[in-house]
Parts: sequence; C-alpha cells; structure tokens
Amino acid sequence: MTAAKVTTTQHIGAAGELLVQYRLLKMGIDSARLTTDSGIDLVAYAPATGSATTIQVKTVERSTAAGGRGRSAIGWNFPHATPAQLLAFAYLELDRVWIFTAARARELAQQHTLGGMRRLYWYTDLATPQRAGVPLLMTDVDEWLLEVQAPRLFAR
Repeated sequence: MTAAKVTTTQHIGAAGELLVQYRLLKMGIDSARLTTDSGIDLVAYAPATGSATTIQVKTVERSTAAGGRGRSAIGWNFPHATPAQLLAFAYLELDRVWIFTAARARELAQQHTLGGMRRLYWYTDLATPQRAGVPLLMTDVDEWLLEVQAPRLFAR
C-alpha cells in the first residue's frame, strides 16, 4: 500500500515526526513533539530507564531518481552539529523509519559540505550495482530500522 501524497514540506516533516511517534508508542515509548525549531523535533521517554532522549527527524515523501536520471534513491540532509542525540530518517512512501545515533549518522553520510551539512542516502532500487558495499542499498541498513534499534536505544 502506498502512502498518499503530502503537499508541503511542512506537512511532509510533520508526517515524519508523527510516524516516528506512532512507531515509538507502539513499542511503549512515549514521545513529545517540540514546537520550537531548535534542531530537536521529539523528546522520547523510556519509563524503564527514566531517561529522556532527543531526536531530530528528517523525512522524505518518496524515492526519486538519483542525480535526476539515475536509479531510485532516498536521502536526507542534516547538520553535522545537530543538537539531537538521535537522528530518525522517515520514508513516507513505505512508512519506514531508520534511527541512528548522531555520531553513526555522521559516519555513514556519504556527502559533506563546507557549510556543515551532511547527506545520508541509499538506493531503493535493489538492482543498483555495488562494489565493496558501495553505494548503500535500502537492505544494507535494515539493522537500523526503528523497530530493530529501539529496544537497544531506549533500553526497555
């Protein structure tokens, strides 16, 4: 089932945040959206540990052709100096969420700008040729899906 088209970047971002909240709530992890634009979108609270964790959510609506003409891919830009502890990357077309520590997201990011931005991306077209694991394919990051990482990150 394909998600409905979202119309504005604000709607896309809000949908991504709500998707992350929904997935966390299904795992018994409460979270709250922040209304200020401080680089932190959600604060998640794990009752088992009594600790709060900050999350920045980045969202794409659907895959696009890499470079405008290439194979289908998804990617997100994020600041190198994010104040959030975790980065969640939402893909609305398939309602998927991957979550990384900020340090791990920086390590995996394939592009870096002098202005302090990073870009993390992978191909959704699984027939994309790889050489020594490059470029990343969507299946290469399955271990970072929210449902896989949440028990470790939020120590339920």
